[in-house]
Amino acid sequence: MPVETTPAIDLVRLARHSLGDQDLEQELLEMFERQAARIVVQLTETAPGDFKATADLAHKLKGSALAVGADRVAQAAGRLEALCGDSPGRSALAAALASLAATVSEAREAIIKLTA
Repeated sequence: MPVETTPAIDLVRLARHSLGDQDLEQELLEMFERQAARIVVQLTETAPGDFKATADLAHKLKGSALAVGADRVAQAAGRLEALCGDSPGRSALAAALASLAATVSEAREAIIKLTA
């Protein structure tokens, strides 16, 4: 299994997006941490077969993740979003959601450490 080298949060991109304002960085990270947790819960509660709702939530998370430099979350959300366009089977959808949830958990842990 390859070792993941992409950081959970790209701090350089975050600094660029916040124009170096550290208070804004902190606020953006805290907002993303809460939103990401909420969206993962919403994804797990989405009715099976409701691919549009799942894709919409994944798309929203992908955009938010890109804004704070959470590239791995954005990639996992993008995979889930794309998968929904193919009307996936239940096991494929569950695997993509589990991967996204794990990636969000890693990002949230990194954010908690950064904002402590």
